[in-house]
Amino acid sequence: MHILYPFAIHLYGLFLRLAALFHPKAARWIAGRRHWRRRHRELLKDNTHGGGPLVWFHCASLGEFEQGRPVIELLKAGHPEVRILLTFFSPSGYEVRKGYGGADYIAYLPLDTPANARDFVALWQPAAAVFVKYEFWASHLRALREAGVPIVLASALFRPEQLFFRRHGGFFRQLPGWFAHIFVQDEGSARLLREAGFDNYTVAGDSRVDRVLQIAEQAPSFPLVERFAGRAPVLVIGSSWPEDEARLLPFLNEQLPPEWKAIIAPHQVDEGHIRQITGRLKLPWQRYSEALKREEAQTRGEEKVEARVLVIDNIGLLSALYQYGRIAYIGGAFGSGLHNTLEPIAFGLPVIFGPKYQKFEEARYLVQSGGGFSISSREELQEKFAELRREEAWRTASQKARAYVLQNSGASEKASAFIRDLLE
Repeated sequence: MHILYPFAIHLYGLFLRLAALFHPKAARWIAGRRHWRRRHRELLKDNTHGGGPLVWFHCASLGEFEQGRPVIELLKAGHPEVRILLTFFSPSGYEVRKGYGGADYIAYLPLDTPANARDFVALWQPAAAVFVKYEFWASHLRALREAGVPIVLASALFRPEQLFFRRHGGFFRQLPGWFAHIFVQDEGSARLLREAGFDNYTVAGDSRVDRVLQIAEQAPSFPLVERFAGRAPVLVIGSSWPEDEARLLPFLNEQLPPEWKAIIAPHQVDEGHIRQITGRLKLPWQRYSEALKREEAQTRGEEKVEARVLVIDNIGLLSALYQYGRIAYIGGAFGSGLHNTLEPIAFGLPVIFGPKYQKFEEARYLVQSGGGFSISSREELQEKFAELRREEAWRTASQKARAYVLQNSGASEKASAFIRDLLE
């Protein structure tokens, strides 16, 4: 397998080069890695970051970055002399966070060939390396190990079907042992490692919890949204897809109680999708961008938003908008997978979502504890919403939802403390 792996990686790179001819994301993946050695040497020429030890953090994409971010920021807060190299595998992570101020250097991870990995480690000479959640690039791990660089895996999740735990897993079965320490999210992951003969782990929880608590504590206010909400209870619909909206929009049109309002922040905010949503709404609605423009044009800037549904047609607001909600509906679970439920429960909102949630540990907990509710139809949505309108039921669900983030916080501090010890 150790012979086949580099061959498979080269084939993967060839496939992406072919795909780049037709797919913009693949094209960005290739372009971002072109002449990577020259680009990385140019990054290192910047002497404004000092000469402190360098810690390399690698994240697959945006979601993994949000898990690694609180670890980075705690490490920087305690040791500002430490330099942070942040790499991404996916363009969707790099393009969004390439301006992140918490890292000194931000780049793409080179294709995981032995030559690339050896040159990368030799160039950057990290004092420690931190991989987040699912990243197991064998050539880079081997190069780090051969260079004597301690490796940490943060917020890890393991599944029984992974090669590390299968008899035919070949050399992959030894990879967990290459980490100085693994901080796993749950006891199920710890059990898999233990049964495979590894003891270099700690059950620390999910560092995303620390991030969403930070967002909740520091959430900015949005005066326009405050005026829209007023004193009305608000249903916040986050990251919805057309499959969700097929149930939600008829519910809003026909069953949303008259004293309630709704905020819709769809996952896709392109003009076509926004018009699909507004074209099906029968309640008075307002697009956020249009209301904001009118407000900015006024000298006093206090336009009253006369609508019962506020449609968010830009990105970056959703995590803070939950502060105005009483109940949240989270999209994605009628399709490929549930979106972020941690952000609303950090504000104490009970959450409702579709049927495909089993891969998400926090969603399973919420359903079992009564802080979250899975629905399969518009009728079930109406039923759960009616249940949560009752004050006692809402308060109980809110407490259960909030309990998850409070009980699972602290993972970032555990990981950052371990990294600090490695540097001393």
